[in-house]
Amino acid sequence: MMSGVSSAALPHLRPASTSASNRTSSLQPAGPDATDAATDGFRIDVSQVKPLTGAKSISAADNPHLRDLMATNWLMTHDTSATQSVVSDDAPENTYAQVKVDGKVVATLYNGGSSTMTNEAAGKIGKLEDPPDLSGPDLAQWRADRYAERLGGTVEKASTAITQSQWTPRESSSATYSRDQLDAAFQAMLAEGQKAGVQLQSSYLASRTQPGTSADVSA
Repeated sequence: MMSGVSSAALPHLRPASTSASNRTSSLQPAGPDATDAATDGFRIDVSQVKPLTGAKSISAADNPHLRDLMATNWLMTHDTSATQSVVSDDAPENTYAQVKVDGKVVATLYNGGSSTMTNEAAGKIGKLEDPPDLSGPDLAQWRADRYAERLGGTVEKASTAITQSQWTPRESSSATYSRDQLDAAFQAMLAEGQKAGVQLQSSYLASRTQPGTSADVSA
């Protein structure tokens, strides 16, 4: 089933004007003298370069905002409580109803209130403002009725349709963590980094001890 967004013609991209390339045959490469003269103004006198003083490295641990951001990302990546079997809103098993015109399905409504439709149907329906107080199956029913009305079709409720009282809104995907969780996550992240560094160093040393191998570390 196609999305309700009507397709639009892709913009035609034209290459850049080739007039400049037609004139390159009359250009001659610059000689060494001209090149040296052009680059003289960009040379740096090394004797005038001064070392940077007073600068110090800043650790992520010294930046509360960055530390919490990194810890939050670590927690979200390692969140074992997150279920991987959550069914999407537009999965077939979440179908609420279908709108048909002449026996052909032109729009599908889902229990969460979302919908999909053909481009042709979207063009005929046009702009349709949802009531602000509707959600879930009630919104799906309202949309199905409006679609059928504007398309001259009929609404067929699916066997997987649920009532408003049976519908449970999805929880927000944004996660908030306590101070203790963030601090513990940051320490765990540091431990993981140190462990990875030790493993990398061990692998490097092991590769150097293998016969017939050599490593150049002077670069």
